[in-house]
Amino acid sequence: MNNTALQAEEIYKTYHLGGCELPVLRGVNFELKRGEFVALQGASGSGKSTLLQLLGGLDRPTSGTIRFQGEPLRLQTAQQAAVFRGNNVGFVFQAYHLLPDLDALENVMLPAQVQRTSQAEALLRARELLSTVGLADRMENRPSELSGGEQQRVAIARALMNDPEIVLADEPTGNLDSNTEAVIIDLLNKLHQERNLTLLVATHDEVVAAAAQRVEHLIDGKLTD
Repeated sequence: MNNTALQAEEIYKTYHLGGCELPVLRGVNFELKRGEFVALQGASGSGKSTLLQLLGGLDRPTSGTIRFQGEPLRLQTAQQAAVFRGNNVGFVFQAYHLLPDLDALENVMLPAQVQRTSQAEALLRARELLSTVGLADRMENRPSELSGGEQQRVAIARALMNDPEIVLADEPTGNLDSNTEAVIIDLLNKLHQERNLTLLVATHDEVVAAAAQRVEHLIDGKLTD
């Protein structure tokens, strides 16, 4: 079995805004191995989020090839991209992106419902995941009733719902204070070690980067380790 989870080869991404070209990524080459915890560092606006979106199938590069488990990722339609993400990728965002009218348990179950997992199976797994992230007593609370750190733990549980091959986290501690940040870092480390989680975290925070096995720096649209 190919030990490479994700690979980017000469990835370019250029946005067209108001008749002007805005190059963001300029020939990125990157490899993420199975079970690896990698931090992607760069200044705000350096293209970290763009690269994560491309690797996770949320967007397509202007040119270059992205490989998943050694095979070129060809997502020609929105449906193909959605199926790929649903089966293989879990996302964690800085702003949590929880649905306000759903409680924690319902938010975590959403990815399984999209995949048409049975209600009983989804409920069992969501409960297990919320217990794993330390929220066994908060399952029936809505996001407005949870702290920022608790909301992010719900988001992490949701990212794991479909047992993804890869978890991509975009500034997962960006909205948190230092104490809560430490809790989230410890949780990501624990999940990585106990579940052999393949994890790529985009961050500008040295504390978060220090927890990773390897750090890549995005500078001027290219990566350096």
